[in-house]
Amino acid sequence: MKSLLQYSPVSTMAQIHLTHTLLSHLLLTFLSLSTAAHIPAVIVFGDSTVDPGNNNAIPTILRSDFPPYGRDFQNGKPTGRFCNGRLPTDFISEALGLPPLVPAYLDPAYGIEDFAKGVSFASAGTGLDSATSDVLAVIPLWKEVEYFKEYQKKLRKYVGEAHAEYIVNEAIYIISIGTNDFLENYFAVVTGRILQLPVDKFEDFLVSQAAEFLTNIYRLGARKISFAGLSPIGCLPLERTTNVIGKGGCNEKYNRVARDFNAKLQRMIADLCTKLPGLRLRYSGVYDRVLQLINNPSHYGLENVEEGCCGTGKFEMGFLCDSKCPLTCPDANKYLFWDAFHPTEKVNRLMAGLTLSTGLREFI
Repeated sequence: MKSLLQYSPVSTMAQIHLTHTLLSHLLLTFLSLSTAAHIPAVIVFGDSTVDPGNNNAIPTILRSDFPPYGRDFQNGKPTGRFCNGRLPTDFISEALGLPPLVPAYLDPAYGIEDFAKGVSFASAGTGLDSATSDVLAVIPLWKEVEYFKEYQKKLRKYVGEAHAEYIVNEAIYIISIGTNDFLENYFAVVTGRILQLPVDKFEDFLVSQAAEFLTNIYRLGARKISFAGLSPIGCLPLERTTNVIGKGGCNEKYNRVARDFNAKLQRMIADLCTKLPGLRLRYSGVYDRVLQLINNPSHYGLENVEEGCCGTGKFEMGFLCDSKCPLTCPDANKYLFWDAFHPTEKVNRLMAGLTLSTGLREFI
């Protein structure tokens, strides 16, 4: 059987075989064009890939508001982002001429004057399945939608009915969710879903949940939406570590599930666009992009794509990745992963540039 690490469609390679320098230039290009973009805000839903610190405000063990998280952030400040620095949504916001950080809705340091230009309702550890959020007591997706409704009330009071409607309708919405549904829920055998449904039916269930969520935010005014597919989840350092049979390689079973889910997600997105007038919903293909980094690390200035920078890089995440954790690497820019689950700031910047040049390009 062909290894997933050898999987590299010619069209994909041609599309995303860009250097870090070119992507940085691309971000600057978008910055120079941002005055004509007329994007009033970036609004975010999802999980730890886009959570800038909402979990700091809730009683969960899944948090990252301590060093070395944020080591390469402004003044080395840990914010609750599961990264050494900024998230893709931060870079996207900056590239659109908006603030360089998308704040967490539950962060008391920010108010509606900040949220009018960008806000994230995301919660690390959550998923499309409400049972996923129960695993580590985080914010379920339906609650993120409730926060969005609350936000709109505050926005109308702050800028008036007409301008609030303009912001909500013209904002770019970024959705990144789904990994936890498989890795913390289904395959972790903690919620019982694996006993209730075969994996293909669970995929169908998740896609139906995604469609319901997207329909809900559409009814609340969202129109320009980018929905990220799953990455090669079997190649996360934690999954490599536990893949004893595969001798530490990517878990190809998990990667196959990710590809199958992504295909179903794309079909749902196409269907939804035909049903909801004015909806501009686009799929962001993360899988092939991350695979390119794994297959061609030196092309992107990476030296390690199998382990995280923090600690041994094999299993540390959250409180296991703290300031007392030995062996944390001195230069995260050489790594694809910051901890055993999340990308480094460098990779987040790369992903932001590619998202701007593909899935979000027509919106700006």
